Amino acid sequence: MGEDEDAVLALLDDEYARAILAHLTIEPMSVDELCTACEMSDSTAYRRLDRLHDAGLVTERQEFDPDGHHYKRYVATVENVTVTFTDGSYEVAVSRSTDPADRFTELFEGLS
Repeated sequence: MGEDEDAVLALLDDEYARAILAHLTIEPMSVDELCTACEMSDSTAYRRLDRLHDAGLVTERQEFDPDGHHYKRYVATVENVTVTFTDGSYEVAVSRSTDPADRFTELFEGLS
């Protein structure tokens, strides 16, 4: 089992990380919104979001409010995680969703 797989399993063992992922499957949310929805502190949310981002389970988007300020909203990129036990070992497979806007960006970047 690789380091990335270990990171995914460790994250899924964490109640705050699971709560963040569950809420982000509903809609993109800011850190403040996640703190309220998941009943956690800012520092807890930021630590979990950093780990989730490093594992490729969430991504961030810059958004602008009518006052011209910008802030981040986080989006879950994971659809499901499967653990398969075979021949004395196990594998972790992560199925990620691809947002239509992300597919367009990937296509555009591939053309440059």
